[in-house]
Amino acid sequence: MTLAFTPRPRPARQPMEGRHARLEPLDAARHGDDLWQALDGHDRIWDYLPYGPFPDRAAFLGWLGERQALADPLYFAVIDQHSGKAVGLVTLMEIRPQHGVIETGHIVFSPALQRTPAATEAIYLQARHAFDDLGYRRFEWKCNNENAASRRAAERFGFIPEGVFRQHMVVKGRNRDTAWFSITDGEWPSVKAAFEGWLAPENFGPDGRQRRRLSDFR
Repeated sequence: MTLAFTPRPRPARQPMEGRHARLEPLDAARHGDDLWQALDGHDRIWDYLPYGPFPDRAAFLGWLGERQALADPLYFAVIDQHSGKAVGLVTLMEIRPQHGVIETGHIVFSPALQRTPAATEAIYLQARHAFDDLGYRRFEWKCNNENAASRRAAERFGFIPEGVFRQHMVVKGRNRDTAWFSITDGEWPSVKAAFEGWLAPENFGPDGRQRRRLSDFR
């Protein structure tokens, strides 16, 4: 079947604004100290990533400086709108404009960000930018198949599991079987509606607890 499709723009270094989270293009000088404070001492965050943990602040800031210069993966700091502090990292990566495919990855969420509305909104903002602003056809999530928390998160966010690439990589001297997930442009309207229903102020009580789960909106 012939598609009425033209290559899509690459994502730009521009902020993405939400009610709970703001994604800002990574700037080591601006975000580094907040990120180090949020991540220092939480070494297990780095278990399934090809880098980290870092021995000290200088090493971490040096790594951030290298990362901020990259175009793919394109790094964003996750800013908590309530505190104004950088509490995590996300990227848009494996960017294939000629096919309309893009991935979220290199996700580093500090304990202060994990399991919060801001964490969910960070993924929503990326997906909305990919589909609504840039017109991509496919938004991917990949993770180590042993990373049960990442697999659960992908499915919670509405990504569909597609299978496992066995012996896909060697990471930190260990085998990595990679689990693949995606959302397509045809699925995005219902996934978007679920995100927006869950993130709506009326879905949270005075204590900040959700009234309905994200999956309840799909």
